[in-house]
Amino acid sequence: MSDPNDLERLQALDKRIEQMKAAKAPPPPKSDSHVMAQHAWRMVTELVAGLLIGLGIGLGLDALFGTRPLFLVVFILLGFAAGIRVMMRSAAEVQRQSEEEAAKPARDRGEKDSG
Repeated sequence: MSDPNDLERLQALDKRIEQMKAAKAPPPPKSDSHVMAQHAWRMVTELVAGLLIGLGIGLGLDALFGTRPLFLVVFILLGFAAGIRVMMRSAAEVQRQSEEEAAKPARDRGEKDSG
């Protein structure tokens, strides 16, 4: 039915297709050694932003109502609490991403074993 010459041509075509796919494939992602430092800076920025927003709101309300330290202290503490809460959310997100990355190779091994 099929000519041996056709089989050779199909194999040559398959090799060329694989070479073209390899040439067009995106390079593997580079391992960034500063990822954790970037996450740490993000968390510090979130904490400082919460404090500064609380400071601004507190100063504004104290100037508006003439109660100098009252709202300043209250809103700085609220800003600190909000900053900590956002930091904890960010830490949970980072942990979830690292757990997914750690589980990824195990899933790949499982697929290879079962196939």
